[in-house]
Amino acid sequence: MDGSDHLAHERSKAQFDVEKMKIVWAGSLYAFQVSNRMARLVAGDPAFRKENRDVLSRKELFKNTLRKAAHAWKRITELGLSEEEASWLRFYVDELSYAYVHWGMFVPAIKGSCTEEQQNKWLPLATNMQIIGTYAQTELGHGSNVQGLETTANFDPKTDEFIIHSPTLTSSKWWPGGLGKIATHAIVYARLITDGQDHGVHGFIVQLRSLDDHLPLPGITVGDIGMKFGSGAFNSMDNGFVRFDHVHIPRNQMLMRVSQVTREGKFVHSNVPRQLVYGAMVYVRQIIVVDASIALSRAVCIAARYSAVRRQFGSENHEISGTGVETQVIDYKTQQSRLFPLLASAYAFRFIGEWLKWLYTDLTQKLEANDFSTLPEAHACTAGLKSLTTSAAADGIEECRKLCGGHGYLSSSGLPELYAVFVPACTYEGDNIVLLLQVARFLMKTISKLSSGRNYKLSGATAYMGHMEHYLIKYSCNVQKAEDWLKPNTILEAFEARAIRMCFACAQNLTKFADQSEGFSELSTDLVEAAIAHCQLIVVSKFIEKLQQNIEGNGVKQQLETLCYIYALHLIHKNSGDFLSTGSLKPKQASLANDQLRSLYAKVRPNVIALVDAFNYSDHFLGSVLGCYDGNVYPKLYDEALKDPLNDSVVADGYGEYIAFWVPCEVFIAIASRY
Repeated sequence: MDGSDHLAHERSKAQFDVEKMKIVWAGSLYAFQVSNRMARLVAGDPAFRKENRDVLSRKELFKNTLRKAAHAWKRITELGLSEEEASWLRFYVDELSYAYVHWGMFVPAIKGSCTEEQQNKWLPLATNMQIIGTYAQTELGHGSNVQGLETTANFDPKTDEFIIHSPTLTSSKWWPGGLGKIATHAIVYARLITDGQDHGVHGFIVQLRSLDDHLPLPGITVGDIGMKFGSGAFNSMDNGFVRFDHVHIPRNQMLMRVSQVTREGKFVHSNVPRQLVYGAMVYVRQIIVVDASIALSRAVCIAARYSAVRRQFGSENHEISGTGVETQVIDYKTQQSRLFPLLASAYAFRFIGEWLKWLYTDLTQKLEANDFSTLPEAHACTAGLKSLTTSAAADGIEECRKLCGGHGYLSSSGLPELYAVFVPACTYEGDNIVLLLQVARFLMKTISKLSSGRNYKLSGATAYMGHMEHYLIKYSCNVQKAEDWLKPNTILEAFEARAIRMCFACAQNLTKFADQSEGFSELSTDLVEAAIAHCQLIVVSKFIEKLQQNIEGNGVKQQLETLCYIYALHLIHKNSGDFLSTGSLKPKQASLANDQLRSLYAKVRPNVIALVDAFNYSDHFLGSVLGCYDGNVYPKLYDEALKDPLNDSVVADGYGEYIAFWVPCEVFIAIASRY
């Protein structure tokens, strides 16, 4: 390695304060300092090294992950890290393990759904890792349809216990991380039955394995569900299955914050609003949106740096004689038109994640004050934005792989693993299409209320629908030249008009069906597209709102403005059919949007490497030879190739057994055939 910064020239072009942009990306100076400190701690610890993960066997990979998780816990306790610092440390270890579900779902579920008395018992055990938990909701036969879960929890008043049972094969719990081999306890979601009456699905804390020898307890059949997509990725995690054969648990192991069963077997609601349970759902989906921005930004960082290093074609001398400097791939307009919108999307998703964090805090405060007015909208926002961002990020990661050409297909590029790790987010915590249909149902209810004639006031992300009459009758886009697309209100109005007109068209078409459920099914494709239009509007509007804030740093706000316009105008370009068919834009205006978009690509081009540097990802975390900070790609690619086990020997194992015996014959035939 020559130690040179092969991207120094690119970094010298930056027209903004990169260090200040790092703070904007992190959310605050404090958040930047904490995350940066933990990133450096992990990157500098040899115990957390990542190489060779893709050539390990499943058992070796799993054991190696257990080692890292144990070392992480050791460092957390040795350094006395706070809960926030510990969370960042686990994040930068960047290897999926049982700890991912224990800290991300099991502990939050105890905090959110247990009574104070229950928390006093279970939280110390969980936070001190005396027990290891998982979250067992999904079943072999049911995922998105939670109300269809088959596992039962039948209360026996004689013993004051619940009997947890899997009545069918399809009722087997399937997929929970950590369940297969490690978890000692699980929060199991089952149908609560008292005296023959089904009270719906509720949560229960169930011990799975002995705390002495780790063997499964009587009545429990548990194991790993097998290999998953990718060579590393989720295969480091023991996603598992479990079946219960009349397993008895104490009554007080039901999650009782919202509802409970008395000693006499009576099902009662507590004075805690049951809507608080939805707050946890909003929280988890907000985290997933942030994860989408991180995953996409990692892929964009790799693709941008490699595109600046890679040179192909372009020089007349090179085409003729093979001499001369070739063109950087990043300077090809086709590369820019694919890469730069993804860069803008990464920033857009980061800021929408910030807004959802605020939304969750605001919602929690209102729910605790028995104000449930914003819950339907909060649910619709988080459902829709989870769907929108994870789908876009998954597609974006794959596009970044293709932007890196053949080398992007190598495991050492980091992109195959990144895709395999992230793509399940399109399914877990709600299938993306199912979530969009939930958003569409909310939007149809909103339009129905507006059309009822009653004085129905809208606020938040649906406030624009209060101007329905304006957008359906009076609105006409006033763009006359390309520069008009650099006016935030012009962009917002175009997106609002498109969303309202698509939603209203769906609502009108639904009235043609006598059976509304049949109509909803028949029009589901149109409803999904209307929901996407609504969600894209939210992202654009919140990006624009972000720009109204006081943003410090020379040139920082200007770069964010450019990215905002790229994000919005690229959406117009991609969805021009919607904008044109609804009459929100005229063909000439859509063409002007494309003209302005090309100008914006040229404007952002000198800053692209600095913009991905602002993500502040270490080479350890990025895990890519193509995206390494110094850009010294080719020696590192060569070194990675030499590390492959196939290169341990000059002659391949098996050559003598399967190849050598027929090569001379084939060679002889080939020679003879020439004469």
